Amino acid sequence: MSNYQKVNVKEEARTELHDALALTGAEISINALPAGASVPFVHAHKQNEEIYAILSGEGKAVIDGESVSLKAGDWLRIAPSAKRQFFASEKSAIKYICIQVKEHSLEGYTMTDAVV
Repeated sequence: MSNYQKVNVKEEARTELHDALALTGAEISINALPAGASVPFVHAHKQNEEIYAILSGEGKAVIDGESVSLKAGDWLRIAPSAKRQFFASEKSAIKYICIQVKEHSLEGYTMTDAVV
């Protein structure tokens, strides 16, 4: 069995990588909204925080009623219980990665988890 998985991602509105990469500790999706579009629902989570990386374009997230402007290069972390919805600006599409992980589950990171 291989110790890695590789996948090539096509340009789609939403691509979930859970199954394609056999993920066991995170959910990752790549999302694209055309100019003026939005995610059609408000949602929160039971246990998972979300980390968003804005790859291109601009838009906003409405988090617990507060509007947060987003542009390429921004990173955003949202707690599980926060209600959120995403919007592309009227003038620009937005493309972003969403990483979903269980809140407070990180037990080590690069320097403390590495084995040399």
